[in-house]
Order: sequence, then structure tokens, then C-alpha cells
Amino acid sequence: MGLLDRIVDPLIGAAEKIAPEWALRREHARQRCELIRDQGYGSHGASRQKKSLAGWRTWTGGPDADIGLNVDLLRERSRDLYMGDPLASSALKTIRTNEIGAGLRLNSQIDADYLGLTGDQALQWQANVEREFNLWANSLACDAARRCTFGEVQELASLQQLMNGDVFATLPAIEREGDRYDLRIKLIEADRVSDPYPFPYGLDLLNGVEIDADGAPVAYYVAQFHPGDFWVPRGAGSYPIYSIGSEPPVYGGVLVGALSNKWQRIPAFGDSGRRLVLHMMEMERPNQRRGVPVLAPVIEQLKQLSRYSHAELMAAVVSGMFTAAVTSERATPGLGPSIPARDQVQEPPDDRSVQLGNGAVVQLLPGEKLESVNPGRPNSGFAPFVQAMCQQIGAGLGLPYELLVKQFTSSYSASRGALLEAWKVFIVGRHRVQTRLCQPVYEQWLDEAVARGYVQAPGYFTDPLIQAAWRGAEWHGPSQGQLDPVKEVTAAEQRVASGFSTRAKETAELTGGNFEKFNKQRGREEQLRRDANVIMAPGPSAPDEPAEAA
Repeated sequence: MGLLDRIVDPLIGAAEKIAPEWALRREHARQRCELIRDQGYGSHGASRQKKSLAGWRTWTGGPDADIGLNVDLLRERSRDLYMGDPLASSALKTIRTNEIGAGLRLNSQIDADYLGLTGDQALQWQANVEREFNLWANSLACDAARRCTFGEVQELASLQQLMNGDVFATLPAIEREGDRYDLRIKLIEADRVSDPYPFPYGLDLLNGVEIDADGAPVAYYVAQFHPGDFWVPRGAGSYPIYSIGSEPPVYGGVLVGALSNKWQRIPAFGDSGRRLVLHMMEMERPNQRRGVPVLAPVIEQLKQLSRYSHAELMAAVVSGMFTAAVTSERATPGLGPSIPARDQVQEPPDDRSVQLGNGAVVQLLPGEKLESVNPGRPNSGFAPFVQAMCQQIGAGLGLPYELLVKQFTSSYSASRGALLEAWKVFIVGRHRVQTRLCQPVYEQWLDEAVARGYVQAPGYFTDPLIQAAWRGAEWHGPSQGQLDPVKEVTAAEQRVASGFSTRAKETAELTGGNFEKFNKQRGREEQLRRDANVIMAPGPSAPDEPAEAA
């Protein structure tokens, strides 16, 4: 009972004795409140009376309280699972691979009608733009660190967003000798965007993201180096930095390393409205500042399952190594002389250490006994239990069990249904990469290409509608995959023949390729076959037009 209750309850009790009618009305009102609370959801999920829900503690928190104050720990645990748990690593890599593959490819799709271009003119312009963009994107020149191509930048950014919850990128202009373009991509890991020290009070700032009254990002605070790094860049400061393997020194509750760090305030938008910082994350709540790792809902299940798997593995190893024990009534020499030198363990941790070996026979001293312990390994219930847990984990991640563990043992229909359901999740993630990374990068690259005269786009800088028409693009990634290629191709042909789809769409979805380029290449190949008098066997193909009735 709190202090307020101890003061108020005696006063209410005295008032009820003085005014019984008031006490009766109060009790009546209390019962009516209980009846109202027990109506609707109050008698089910919101019940305050059911014993099954009595221990359920909840709290109404905003996105800053629910996410912002916990995201650092979620990020640390998610990374630890990725580095040490095969199931977590498989889940993140599976999502990344299906969403991005080796990188999404540009397919320029301008609004030719609005721009007044013919079909051939539009195709020629698009081919030239794709050629110029690939020159920049397929080289290390696109990366500020000169380590990744644009496709590899997408892979890294996608994995970081899944693992850490979000990832940031800036697009600085860095002039380098021999490069055709100055635009660069600089990825920033989530940990570096953090609250600066000392904290600038008076700003709506949390987790390194400053917002305005409408919840729009105003600026991001980026640390000069990663807060968890053991080595600090030269010139970062004169304060002592802890070395590898030691505990970080603390001074006044602040890490000494933090005193040497510096933060740069980067505005979210420039004076012209150009986006200066790209923030790739999945939104869960309105006014959410930072993203949540995709493993967050299943962190506990993954960790417990990992511990259980390790325990079962260790028990099986111990069970397989223990073979026999012999007792003797006479004095026996120590085990050292009887064990070959090559099989002895030098410098044991302590005198009480006991080590078992494969097929070993241990002689015990007189009076000693050894009771055999049968751990019952392998455990027959291990596989069904792990499978059930993997199904729950997969559901929390949006991945079917078959795809999570890479095991397709069901029928064709069931396996295809699982792939189709997973593909819906992959399409959403791919769209996020397109809109948050690929398209903004392409638009700023096109700005530079037009400004330098490498790409001709009349009216590009004069009218926003014309600019948007020139910027139109699609981004193609890995195809969905096929369990039975014959059935998949037959269905695609029927969709094209019935007018439900196009050859360009089906080519992109089946192979991830470009129909126009494929069609030109096929024309050249078929011409070569005709020139060489190669007999061409007719392949299965659905007619474009229905056959006329006889």
C-alpha cells in the first residue's frame, strides 16, 4: 500500500461511518464501474478478473519509450545472434538474398508520352542512361570507401537494416582523378547515429535523430567513429583509449572513449530540398525515429533454442566419449605413464580436471566407485521440438518453416504455397530498398549526369513534372524461383496468350532479365542458326492471337 492509500483510506472509512447513504451510493457506483469494465473486451482480452491474465503487466508507451529506449539492447542481441546462431544467420541471409540478390538493376522507364518522345526515341534514351549509370554503379567509384559496387552497397545496406533495425547513407560529392562522376555513397552503421556528448538540451533529440513539431526529421547526429571500436582514428583526441581485451575505463559514468568521440550534425535536407541523409528502416509506429531489428520478436526463442541445442549436442558428445571404467583392489600407478605422450594433455586447468577420450578405459584407485550415467542421447524428442520452435520463429519473421531451414519435404502444392507466401514478404522488403535507397541514389546521379551534359534531358531543371518524367525507373532483382520450371513456364505462356500479362513482366519475374535485350539476342542467335542451316525444332509456345474457326 502506498503512502497516498494509507492517508486516504482511513479518511474514506470515517466518512462512510458518518454518512452511510453516501457510502451506499459510492459502493453502488463502484459496482456499476465493474460491470461496465466487464463488458465487451473487458470480459475477454481486456479482463481484469481472469486469473490467466492476472500476471500480465502492460504499459501504454509511445514510440520513443517502447522503441527508442530499448533499441540499443535489441541491436546488440540481434548482432550477437547473427554471429553465433545458425538459425538467425540463415533467416537474415535468406531475406537479404531473396530481396536483393546481387543487387537490384536499373530499368529506366520514362514517361515518353508526357515528354513527347516516340517509342524508339524513348528506348534509345533509356539505353543510353542505363549504360551511363552502369558505368558508375558497377565500379568501386560509387562507394565513398572504394570497397563496394552499387549492388554490394545494396546487399550491405539490406543486411544492416535487417540486423540492426536501420541503416543510414549520405551522398557526398567527392572529386577524384579519373572518375566520370563525383557522386558517392557513404553508408553509416546504426550505432554511429546516437545522442552526442555533451547532450544539447532544448532540442527534440533522441537516438541521434532530431525532429520538428510535426515529427519530421530535422537532422542526424553522426559519431566520428563507432562507439564500440577499440581503436580510435589518429587525431580523434588525446584522451586514453582502452585496448583490446580490457574493460573500458569509466570516468564519472561516461566511457573515456566517448570523451574522444565527436559528433557531426547533418541536416536531413539541404536548402534546395535535396535529401542529404537516406534513412532505410521499417516503420511500425507513427513518429518512430529508429528502426527495430527484424529478429526482435523472436530474440528470446532463438536464444533459448540455441542453448537447448548446445546442451543436447554436449550431452551427445559426452555420451559418445564415455565407454567403460575398471575398479581394482591393488595399488596402481598413475595414468600418466600408461598413456602415450602424444595422447596426454599438457598443463591441465587444475588438479581436479577429468577428461574423457574416444574409446578410453579408465582405471580407478582402490575404494573408488564410478556410477554409470546414461544421458539417453540422442534425444528422440529433439527433432520434433526444434521443428515446432522453428515454425513459431518462422511465423514471427514472416518466413515459412521450409524456407527458414531450407528443407522442402512437402508436396509441390504445399511447397509452392510456402514460397508464394514468403515472396509477398520479400516484395515488401524489396520495395523498401527501392524507395529508400536505389531510387534516391539514381535521381541524384541523374541530376549530375544531366548537369554535366552526359545525358540530354530538356526541361529537366525547369519543371518538377518534367523532371519526374525523366526520372521514371523500375528496379529488377532476383526472380521468385521455380520448383517445377515446366509448370511455371507453361503458366507464364498462358498468361501472356490470354492478355493477363506481358512478355516483359514474365521475363523479369521468371529470370530477372530484360525482355527487349533477350529478344534482340535471340534474333541474332536465330539468324546465325539459319545462316548455318541448323534445323530448328519448334518449341512450345502459345499463339498471340486465337486461331480462326475452321
